[in-house]
Formats: sequence, C-alpha cells, structure tokens
Amino acid sequence: MSRTTPSRPLDVTALFPQLAPLARTATRLHPRPGSPSRHNSSVGGPLLWPAEEPWPHCEGPHTCDQVNAAPSLEGERADRGIPAQEASGSPRTPDTSPCEAEDRMVDDRPEGDQPWPGGPIAMLPLAQLYARDVPLLRPPGQTDADLLQVLWCPFDYPGHLRTALRWRSAAAVTDVLDVPPEPPTVEFGYLPQPCLLSPEEVTEYPHFMELSKQLQQQLADWSRWQTASTAVDSSYAVAPEEFYMNSLSVSPGWKAGGWSRWGLTDPMPRVCSVCGTQMDPLLTIASTEWNSGTKSWAPEGAQARDPLPPGVPPANYTRIVIASGYSLQLYICPISTDHPQLELIQ
Repeated sequence: MSRTTPSRPLDVTALFPQLAPLARTATRLHPRPGSPSRHNSSVGGPLLWPAEEPWPHCEGPHTCDQVNAAPSLEGERADRGIPAQEASGSPRTPDTSPCEAEDRMVDDRPEGDQPWPGGPIAMLPLAQLYARDVPLLRPPGQTDADLLQVLWCPFDYPGHLRTALRWRSAAAVTDVLDVPPEPPTVEFGYLPQPCLLSPEEVTEYPHFMELSKQLQQQLADWSRWQTASTAVDSSYAVAPEEFYMNSLSVSPGWKAGGWSRWGLTDPMPRVCSVCGTQMDPLLTIASTEWNSGTKSWAPEGAQARDPLPPGVPPANYTRIVIASGYSLQLYICPISTDHPQLELIQ
C-alpha cells in the first residue's frame, strides 16, 4: 500500500530563496509490519545472503550480565507473533548459557560482571534495500551493486551502536544462506518487527543549525513569515524557526539520503576516518515515523489504517527504540565503501 506525505504547508523557497540550491531528495521508507521475503526491501526481514560469505559478528566486548539480562530472541519473537527460523539445523539457544557453564566450573570466580565467554555475537538483520525501490542508493565505485544490507549488534554500547553494511549485486547471489546464525538474546528495542516498505521521495532542506547565521536570522524573523500567502500558526510567533524545523526542513522517520536531523547535539563534523572526506547521509533508522512536533509529516490516512498493539508508542511500527526515542544516522564515505561507516544518534 502506497503512503503519501501531505504537501508542505507552504513553499519555503518562495519566502527564503537562499534555501532553493540547498534542496536534497530523501526517500522516506514508511515501514509497516508485514511478511517480507529475502527478495523484498524490508526492515527486519530475511537477507539475500550468499551461503559462502561469513555472517557478520560483533566482537564486543559483551558481558555475562549484559547478555543474560536481555530477553531471549526466541521469546521476543513468540511474544510478537514473529515466525522463528524453521529450516533444519536452525541455531538453538542452549539450555545452559556459556556464563552459567563457566560458573559451575570455576568456584572462586571474582564477584561482579564477567566477560561473555561465548565468543563474538551474531548480528541481526536491520534493513535490506534494493536500488529498484530506493534509486538513491548507489555505492561509490560499484556500478553493479543494487542491494544494501544493514545489520547491527543487539546490545547497547556507550557512544554509538555497532552496525555492518554490505553492498552487493542481487543477481550474483545464486546460493543463498537459508539459516543465518543468531544472537542468544536481544536488548529491549533492538529486535525490529519485520516490515515491508512503501518508498516515497520528498524534498528536504538543511536543519536550522546547519544554515548560515544570516539565514538563521531571517528564519527567526516572524515578520517574514507573516508575508506568506498561507497563514502560519501564530503559536510559532515566538520561535518561527521551530515551524521551519518541524514542518518544512528534514522529514522524520526511516529514510535514505536527505539532510540530517539534529537535537541530541549540535551539528558535528562527519568526516571519513580514513581519508578525511566529508561523509554522505546514507540511512536514518528511527524510533518513530513522526512525533507530536512532526505530525504534519504523517502519511495521509496512516493513523487510521495502520493500527498498533496496545502499549506500543504511536508510529513505532518497527518496534525499535533507540536511546529512549531518538534515531540512528548512518553516514558513508563517498570515496570508497571499504572505508568505515559513521554512526550517530540524534
């Protein structure tokens, strides 16, 4: 089902022509719960993964307290009605965790949290995007790559989350990995609900804090907004830049490309750690598709036709919760996909 973002309340470039050359296209993904296959663009769905290619694992550090305190992957799926892996040989969570087994062997283990002895932990599929659905996704130097796969570690780390990116040609995957390895447990908010996507291209403009001082002053001048042919809500008179940020600049929710949304911090440098090149926004992984301040971006009719289970926050279709409701922004180097990606929470 297609989902369409309502037209913006006004043409902001008519009031502020300096914004016109700063316009960027973003692809809003509009994830909604469904049953994706590995041949679909999806959030939390199965990946078209080559059988001969190693599955990404997170090296940690993980601790026994961290892993054992999290709900089991099987239990989380069962609670939400998500089908478990059914193929023969599917990885199974052992009855005794490596930490418990180690406890039984070592009587004089020091008190306090211990390193997880189970080795690196398998990452979870987060998103799979085909270029046919999101044409903006074209990696530098890989003309045949038409598929982006994103995985993450289902455990929290200070400062940022840990992700893995893979670009590949879908046609080149002929022998598919049926049953990938999985983590034994997942922290709250890190298991995405399997979702299908309804990609939609929209136009964005820079966040207020990324504009020149002169343009910031103009956007903060209420008298400029009063000249608009469409009336602007007078509640924004004290801070009209809030109207710009909420309704006219950066779209909320899951998206590819576009401009960055800031709020947890001021804008910070996003440069490649290998070559020093300015990095490009790749993907925004959001806790919700919109919130109380960005309701104007809610797709038309979405609230009526996309109900959520009781207790789930509004517009939290993927069931992901990042840092109590923020978003994870991924950036890539435009020079080479071999250079590491940058992860920012905002």
